[in-house]
Parts: sequence; C-alpha cells; structure tokens
Amino acid sequence: MNANSFVQCAVYMIVLLALAKPLGIYMARVYHGNVKWLRPIESFIYRICGIKTDDEMDWKNYAATMMMFNIVGLFAVYLLQRCQDFLPLNPTAMKAVSPDSSFNTATSFATNTNWQGYSGELTMSYLTQMLGLTVQNFVSAAAGMAVLIALIRGFIRREAKTIGSFWVDLTRSVLYILLPLSIILALILVSQGVVQNFHPSIKATLIDPGENTQQIIATGPAASQIAIKQLGTNGGGFFNVNSAHPFENPTAFSNFIEMLSILLIAAALCYTFGVMVNDRRQGWALLSAMTILFVPLLVLCVQQEQHGNPFLNFPGIDQSVGNMEGKEARYGIVSSAIWATATTAASNGSVNSMHDSFTPLGGLVPMFLMQAGEVIYGGVGSGLYGMLLFVIITVFAAGLMVGRTPEYLGKKIEAFEMKMSAIGILVPPFAVLVGTSIAVAVAAGKSSVLNPGPHGFSEILYSFSSTGNNNGSAFGGINANTPFYNVMLGIAMFIARYWIAIPVLAIAGSLANKKIVPPSLGTLPTHSLLFILFLAGIVIIVGALTFVPALALGPIAEHMLLHQSL
Repeated sequence: MNANSFVQCAVYMIVLLALAKPLGIYMARVYHGNVKWLRPIESFIYRICGIKTDDEMDWKNYAATMMMFNIVGLFAVYLLQRCQDFLPLNPTAMKAVSPDSSFNTATSFATNTNWQGYSGELTMSYLTQMLGLTVQNFVSAAAGMAVLIALIRGFIRREAKTIGSFWVDLTRSVLYILLPLSIILALILVSQGVVQNFHPSIKATLIDPGENTQQIIATGPAASQIAIKQLGTNGGGFFNVNSAHPFENPTAFSNFIEMLSILLIAAALCYTFGVMVNDRRQGWALLSAMTILFVPLLVLCVQQEQHGNPFLNFPGIDQSVGNMEGKEARYGIVSSAIWATATTAASNGSVNSMHDSFTPLGGLVPMFLMQAGEVIYGGVGSGLYGMLLFVIITVFAAGLMVGRTPEYLGKKIEAFEMKMSAIGILVPPFAVLVGTSIAVAVAAGKSSVLNPGPHGFSEILYSFSSTGNNNGSAFGGINANTPFYNVMLGIAMFIARYWIAIPVLAIAGSLANKKIVPPSLGTLPTHSLLFILFLAGIVIIVGALTFVPALALGPIAEHMLLHQSL
C-alpha cells in the first residue's frame, strides 16, 4: 500500500471508531427507555397498535412474534410486486413481477438480505420501492436490533422469565435510531445530487446516436431508500448498478458518507453492549476483535487490486495504476476496495464497483468476510449477536483448557447454550455449501453461469455465500433471475436469518433465568488482549475449516492458474 492508500483507509477507520462511542451511548439510552424526545409519537404508536409496554415476553413468545411480524411483511411485499401493474405511483407502467422473482425479493427484503435478481429501475414501481422495499429496510433492520437487545437482557437479568417486548424494541429501534439517522443521511445525499422525486423516466436525445436516438434516464424517490439501505445494512439498490450509479452516489463526499454509514450502527452497537452490561471494556473488546479481523483483510484487498492483473500486461494494457476493471473511475481502487470490504463485513451488500472484476484474491476477501458468518461488524444487531455466539464458543473452549466451568458476564455457559450456539454458527455454512453443491450438479444451476472454470464456480459460491449469510451483494457474471436461483437463493436467505435468530433468543431466555456468578481467581477475563486474539482466532478457524476447500476450487485455483500462465 502506498501513502495515499494508507491515509484513505486510516481516515475511514478513525472516523468509524470515533463515532462508535457517542452513538453507542445514545442507543443504550434508547433501549433503557431514557430517550424521551419522541415519547408522544411512541405512546401514540403503542396506543393505536394495542401494545402494552410492560407486557414482556419469554423467549418463545418473543421469537414467535418476531417470526409472525416478518412473515406478514414477506407476504405484503410479495403481493405488492404481483399487483403493482394496477396500483398507483407507477408512472412508467411497470408490469407485475413474476411469482418466483417476487418470492425471492420478498424473502430477501424481509430477511435484511436485499439480494436483487432484478433491475430496480426496470422492474419496480415507485409504490413497491417505497411501501414495500423501503419499509422492509427499516423493520428488518430493527428486528435484528431487537433480537440483539433481547440477548443482552439475557446477560444482565437474574432469574427472570422474560427478555423484553419485541414490539417495544422494534418501535424504539425505528423511531429513535433508524428514522432520525436516515432523515439526516437522506438530506445529505440530496444535497450531493442524489435524486428524490416522483417524476417518470426522462428521455434524452443522444448527441451521437447509433441505432438508438434516445436514452431513458430513470429517476424516482431514491435518496430516502439509499439512506436506510446503508444505515440498516440492507444494501438493495434503487438502480441496477447500485451505488456505482451517479444518481445513487454522485460525489466523493457522498461515497465516503455512504461507506461510513454501512458499518456505523453495527460498530456502535458493540459499545451499546458494553454500556448495557455495565462493563464498557466488554464492548471495546468485541469491537477490537472485529477490527483486528477487518483491517488485514482490507489491506489484502487493496494490495491485490493495486497490484493489478499481470495477465493483462501482454496485450499492452497499463497495470501500473492497478486493476481498474469494474471500478468507478471517479473513486479509484482504494475506495472500491474499502467499500467491497465494508459491505461484505457488514450484511449490507451494496456496491460501488463490480466484485466479479476483482483479482482472484481481491475477490476472495469479500467472499471470506461473508463466509465468516457476517460477524466482523456484521449487520445491525445480527452481526453482534452472531459474534456473541462465537464468544460463547470461545469461553467454553477456554474453560475446557483450564478445567473450569465457562462463564461470561457472570453467567455459566452450559450444554444448552453450546448447542444453540453450534446451530447458529453451522446453519449458514450448511445453506451455502449445500446450495452450491446442488447448483453445480444440476443443469439449471450451471446454465446461468457465464464464465467457465474456477471463476464460474466462484460466481455460484459467491451467490450462495451472499444469500446464505444475509449479505445480498452479487459477484456478477451469473444470471440469477431464473426460477431455479430465485427459489434456491430465497430458501437460503430464509434459513440463514431465522435459524440463527431463534437459537439466539433461546440462549437469551436461558441466560436470563440464571443467577449471576461472582467472578473468581479462575474466571477468564473477557476484556483482555489474550481473549480478543483468542476470539478472533476462533472466528478464523471456523471459517477456514469450513470454506477453505470450496475457496480452493474457486478464487485460490483461479489465482494459481493466472500466475501459472505467465
């Protein structure tokens, strides 16, 4: 990395970590019920919805309510797509979306994955974009945050039967956190030139026409959706090329702000955790472990893209500036690499460059970040509760080493917590590897791949890694808008979201029912550098043992073939 690359990466990380503390404190106050500046609106919502704030739930009721709410949202988005051709706010007369694509998109947005097998400006009406997709961007993100807060209550409560109210946690997440931040970000984006209107597409006459004399320029209510897609780690683009589109990401400032917002809430929630468990060192420890994993992968991605593609030296293409294929010329390699690393570290999935055009090892970085379980910052709420599953595994392994019953934050980690953690950690790899295996074995899966050899395998593996870990980014080079992929990827998204969230809530209920065990001389300090490194090592080992064989068939094999041919 040269000096300029180092400065760009350093500024990004410094600003991100500096904002984590104040936002983390604010969110802790929200969930403690100490933020009251929107209390009249909050009370009105509870009143018209019949919600009693003191009517708390055990983990089973919490999980059932969360599932019911998300499934209702899934069906609502499905029906909007199927009926959009005769609904209002459809100035370009978009037709109804096909059943398989509607299922895939509805599942995608309800699960906070935001995988898109369609072109937004050519498929979705303004009503579907706003009432369906944007609403789900808010509530699916808030649902993940609610599950995290329920788990935190499991650690801090003593011999309790309940873990809070899903409706209260959901409402506060949207009203006090996601909505205000989205309004601020949307106004900033509009000031930079991001479109926000209800106009039909604009027809522009070409200066040098060929077969076509006009270009259709899509507009619409984009800024409001882009703000929450970044802050809520949703990632679904209003336009087909996502944040590489000048109407979504017009300036260097908008590019930096959007990159920052991708990881902002997820990083701040680590500090929220520390505040809520009354030990801020624990929050810093989790944030440190995530950062220790993130920074080397970011450096590797930048280095590989700046190194360029040596194979292109033979036809005389200048690689001194690095691999510019698929990159935004406005922002360059470093910004593209930061975005690719951040969006896959979080379960965001938005892009400002095409990952399919990255070098083999440069493309391996975003793929591995997803395969690690979306816990290196991760999605809002889901990233931290996923990392806490790894914490439970880590303290259990450490307890075995010293022959003591493992404890975390004064709660004993026993067989039930280990079983639920194992389910939560193993379900995404199961969805990814089984889905990939089926896709490479059947004609319907192979026929969509546009590139042969290891790169074609990488395209399939990336697709299932993205959906099986609720990321949503696309490698490209594969036609995923087919009945086979719409159904298979939809199933992967559903499994990856809820077969983790439900075990997490089960752990929350179990922990809340336990007593607090006072620390002793044999208690492992979970805020120490040793524990942070141990935790980071567990994340890497689980990811490596699970996915290295598959990665060896894709990007690693492609890297070796590339250099073998020189």
